[in-house]
Amino acid sequence: MANDLQVEIYTDGACSGNPGPGGWAAVLVSSGREKEISGGEESTTNNRMELTAAMEALKKLKKPCSVHLYSDSAYLVNAFLQGWIISWKRNGWKNSTKQQVSNKDLWLELDRLASLHNITWCKVKGHSDHEYNNRCDALAVAEVVKIKSREGNETHE
Repeated sequence: MANDLQVEIYTDGACSGNPGPGGWAAVLVSSGREKEISGGEESTTNNRMELTAAMEALKKLKKPCSVHLYSDSAYLVNAFLQGWIISWKRNGWKNSTKQQVSNKDLWLELDRLASLHNITWCKVKGHSDHEYNNRCDALAVAEVVKIKSREGNETHE
């Protein structure tokens, strides 16, 4: 894959309750520019938000790139680094206990998006005081707060 564009992507997901209201966020950094994206769902899980953050960030790339994707989610990073996703595909999207892989819809899309780029998956320690990780965490939590405040307003109307 010939490409010159280097992109760093930092992602995070948050959830209040599991399941519960959740938020995701990503910061994309390339050529000295930064782009922040975030969103949320009323009822979701932390793992779904972690996957969604990476998926939405990769969707923002308009052409094949060399990507360093940083996440504190072992679930996300290990699926690629330890080859879980290869095994899941080979086994018809069944895990090692022969059960349907959780979050298959997101994994299918993430796998498709990942195939378009040269991605280095990087596991980072959560809340380890890295500027972009902290920013992602704050954005994801803000999405949860937004959803919870909407829900609070709906119950009092």
